[in-house]
Amino acid sequence: MTVQAHTIEAFVKLGQTFSDFVKHPEGIEHEGLKQVLLQAERKNAWFTQKQLHQAIQEWGLLLTEEALKQWVTPYGFKETKTPKTVAIVMAGNIPLVGFHDFLCVLLSGNKVLAKLSSNDNVLLPYVRNCLCEFYPELRNHIAFTEERLAGFDAVIATGSNNTSRYFEHYFGKYPNIIRRNRNSIALLTGKESPEDLKALGEDVFRYFGLGCRNVSKVFVPEGYDFDLFFKAMFEYQDIIHHHKYANNYDYNKAVYLMSDIALLDNGFLLLKEDTSHASPISVLFYEFYAEKENLEQLLIKNKDALQCVVTNLEIPEAISFGQTQRPTLSDYADDVDTLAFLGSL
Repeated sequence: MTVQAHTIEAFVKLGQTFSDFVKHPEGIEHEGLKQVLLQAERKNAWFTQKQLHQAIQEWGLLLTEEALKQWVTPYGFKETKTPKTVAIVMAGNIPLVGFHDFLCVLLSGNKVLAKLSSNDNVLLPYVRNCLCEFYPELRNHIAFTEERLAGFDAVIATGSNNTSRYFEHYFGKYPNIIRRNRNSIALLTGKESPEDLKALGEDVFRYFGLGCRNVSKVFVPEGYDFDLFFKAMFEYQDIIHHHKYANNYDYNKAVYLMSDIALLDNGFLLLKEDTSHASPISVLFYEFYAEKENLEQLLIKNKDALQCVVTNLEIPEAISFGQTQRPTLSDYADDVDTLAFLGSL
């Protein structure tokens, strides 16, 4: 077997571990992963067991031999190529958010030098241990550091618009992918079914809305009936029982009310009319539109600021309701082909 074949096999076994855990989380054979997930929640209260299990489940579905080979093979990575060390500066907003970059670097035959976010520094070390157990050679290809990054050939860095300026200054002389803030939106017509709107709740509330793939704003036609929207969202009402989410809801509501800003409120989600795309936790922005053509112009204008567009309208690369947090292996962040970048090193 080639190195890449061994690496794929290791990730397939990891996917099986994840899937088996989701099916039988109480099994004695999964005690190690169970303890890791509990530790992750203790370190970051946003990482509830429900959200962690969701992340594990999604990766378990993706890490199959067929899917990995179908994804990687067209890039034609050469076994004889000298591995490059790729520094990955990871975000920590949702569980395993940096895993896709980690996966890309290893499948391309290169080495990972990762600087983990303090918000998500428990799960990936567990993943590394599993992979190295399945394929010991990977011990020489995976390193984590808490120190200043050094000794690398290329960089993949994910952060905010502010941190991206630092990344560009520090990493600009290296081949790089530097990601900035992006948000996801939904375009509604008023003809969505209750099932569509209920699925949209998954796009809004999964991971408490902390991901760039979470819908943070909806565009609605003039005269839109928000009662239908709120009725569909009612299924997600238990989110208000999470203390950090509730604190954000209370704080944002108080700030808006003291500023005499009009709100729509169902007791766990605030809807605020706003032209911005990035809404705070517990808040969903909305904006009215008159014609579909207006939306098409808006999408063109804001292409570099949008991660996902959710709608039933016939719009290129639109995503179905409820699917934003279920990306495929080839759904690259910021629409930058990570494997192609790695193949160019």
